Amino acid sequence: MKTTAWGSQGLEASVEGLGAMGMSAFYGGRDDEESAATLHRALDLGVTLIDTAEIYGPWINEQLIGRTLGSRKDEFAIATKFGSRIREDGTRGPVDGSPEYMRTALDRSLQHLGLDTIDLYYVHRVDPNVPIEETFGALSEQVAAGKIRYLGISEAAPETIRRAHATHPLSAVQTEYSLFERAPEVNGVLDTTRELGIAFVAYSPLGRGALTGKIASADELDADDFRRNNPRFSAENLTQNLTVVDELRSIGERLGVTPAQLALAWVLHQDGVVTIPGSKKRTHLEENVAAADVELSADDLAALDAAAPLGVAAGGRYDEAGLRSVHL
Repeated sequence: MKTTAWGSQGLEASVEGLGAMGMSAFYGGRDDEESAATLHRALDLGVTLIDTAEIYGPWINEQLIGRTLGSRKDEFAIATKFGSRIREDGTRGPVDGSPEYMRTALDRSLQHLGLDTIDLYYVHRVDPNVPIEETFGALSEQVAAGKIRYLGISEAAPETIRRAHATHPLSAVQTEYSLFERAPEVNGVLDTTRELGIAFVAYSPLGRGALTGKIASADELDADDFRRNNPRFSAENLTQNLTVVDELRSIGERLGVTPAQLALAWVLHQDGVVTIPGSKKRTHLEENVAAADVELSADDLAALDAAAPLGVAAGGRYDEAGLRSVHL
């Protein structure tokens, strides 16, 4: 696995990290034994960053990583996030970017992960009621105290990114980006990260699994899988979206790669972009890791641009409530 600089503040990691969310939350049934084996396999394959968040469970995903990797924690970087208030009973409250809640969440994440220092700590969602300078000023104090090495922000607008970066230099901005979600190319987020020397971390690079071509209907998903209520997985929208996947499959067959590998390779060919595809099974992980070695020519990239242009996906990436919390 190739490594690269994640931003310009000193963080080095593999071009593909491992998104661990689906092991514990949002994507249906859990298999902690297979998830643990997947975490170890990722390290063996050279994946050197694991991405989690306190809200995944909540806490269950951080605890899984903490107890699974034990003495191997020094082999990779751990990224985690705080955002929505998680009460002590595990219930979820509103987005809370206050310094007081941040300190509570940070100490809890350190405990769950079994760490003294978190490598990359993100603001998961921007709190519209707390100035971003206040949040990142408090985070900067935690960097100085040695509890955090590098800072990031997720789903933020260009001006918010600039204000946060001016308060304490950012290493990473995490936003959804894939052949189905190319808005960062035109909303200023990619331009901003490139200008400021911040890594753009693409999450859901496989369109939450739609770009793999392995999901023909939302009815195939577990009853508690949140994609059952995601607009892009409604019956009508998914049917339309799978016609795009058919085109990708055709291009992939010519190149000898799967649709998932092609979609990931496209993301990795974008300037300044790294990615964190999610896997909770070793077979999917190994398929994704192989995508880092796929070379795409200018003609290949042009064919993909034609097959999946900006706005090609039917349906929004979140429902209305979810969209209200992004790009603030």
